[in-house]
Amino acid sequence: MKKTKVRFAPSPTGPLHIGGARSALFNYLYAEHCGGEMVLRIEDTDLDRSHREYEEEIIESLQWLGLTWTEGVNAGGENGPYRQTERLDIYRQYVQQLIDQGHAYYCFCSQEELEAERQEQYAQGLTPRYGGRCTQLGAEEVNRRLAAGEPASIRFRVPHNTIFVVNDLVRDTVSFESENTGDFIIVKSDGIPVYNFAVVIDDHLMGVTHVIRAEEHLSNTPRQLAIYDALKLPRPEFAHISLILGDDHQKMSKRHGATSLVQYREKGYLPEALFNFLALLGWSPEGEKEIMTKEEIIQSFSLDRVSKSPAVFNIDKLNWMNQQYLKQLSAEDLMKLLLPYIQNGKYAEEWTKLSAESKLVLIEAIREHLVCLSDVEEQMEVFFQPLAYEPEAWEVLQQENTALVLQRIRNELPEFSEPQEIKLFIKTVIKDTKLKPKDVFMPLRSALSGKTHGPELPNLIYVWGRENTLARLEETLRKLSSQNI
Repeated sequence: MKKTKVRFAPSPTGPLHIGGARSALFNYLYAEHCGGEMVLRIEDTDLDRSHREYEEEIIESLQWLGLTWTEGVNAGGENGPYRQTERLDIYRQYVQQLIDQGHAYYCFCSQEELEAERQEQYAQGLTPRYGGRCTQLGAEEVNRRLAAGEPASIRFRVPHNTIFVVNDLVRDTVSFESENTGDFIIVKSDGIPVYNFAVVIDDHLMGVTHVIRAEEHLSNTPRQLAIYDALKLPRPEFAHISLILGDDHQKMSKRHGATSLVQYREKGYLPEALFNFLALLGWSPEGEKEIMTKEEIIQSFSLDRVSKSPAVFNIDKLNWMNQQYLKQLSAEDLMKLLLPYIQNGKYAEEWTKLSAESKLVLIEAIREHLVCLSDVEEQMEVFFQPLAYEPEAWEVLQQENTALVLQRIRNELPEFSEPQEIKLFIKTVIKDTKLKPKDVFMPLRSALSGKTHGPELPNLIYVWGRENTLARLEETLRKLSSQNI
């Protein structure tokens, strides 16, 4: 049995879209599950829009996500080169074979003529397709016009009365009638082959056994099958995975927020979380488990559990999942990941003044509130901003016994070397005053931070230090006595 081989073949016309990343991931998972191989090929025949910096960004994004490939760009292999613009001589051989066998022909129709033909077909209520003006040109006329330098594309001659059947591994049997497909261009007038032709040659020569790609490519499949059949090449298996929709059930676009992998990376989502989330976007394992390791996902992955229905990108689900992965990190590892965001943020100077112990306590204090790494600056505000009271906090400070509690803590706050000592001291105050815990904790939090919610109080006080904590208490008591914020 032939070894499983898949490919991911992006066009370097922009950053890696979240849908492209999911397609790459499904290819990777299938290859890994089957003990097969994956090829990374760059389809850069769109000369106007393709750029090497996008290619580099795509490669970096795939590697960041945790994907590897055994052959292709950055990996090498015996079937290269792996950029389509470097394979033009290879394509010419197959183009000539199609022409010699009568499966393809030169077309001299101008863009203006083709557009006029399309408009006429639209006016008649017909589906636009090439009318076949150049199908019967004789060899002598073709050679004369080519010798005269007349621009010409090359079209594939689609067979009549043929049904192309795709036994899709996700969508089951899908059929296409050849009468709905006009003779299509395989080489443009500038000599560059088009996608539907080049992809067939590449997949064949690179030994691809399974083509796993987005549903939007399904309509391209009959053209590709026609080329496979004309060249008498074995067909690969096809699996067309569903589109990704936004939460409004429309196709993912910029109005839904971040659409490229690099945007999620920059915002501070963990690659492990995004890997896990994307794997479950259109595929479901057996059981109810959602947080899964890469190894568990690979072991469970199969195309027969890939859904035909569109997958909905739920940002709340991604945020929840990223939080779970952040919680699994040690404070030391989390701090390493947060450090670039801290150093580039507005509290970089204050951060450098903290002791090593205080930095770890701060990280531990905010971890529960982090959705992604870039949230760190917002969560650090409470530690470094001047004291200002939210309306809810000031209301708490008006409660009976508040001033007495704050004065007691101000007068008796001990020296401390760890948050646990602060916690024990507050418990002692609660016990001695016979107040409910919330009647001590809530006023103290409001007095020190100006907020009613936030990190654990002992952690806050530890990071502030005794002197700063006392200064905040004095400020609040002074404002309470004057009843003027």
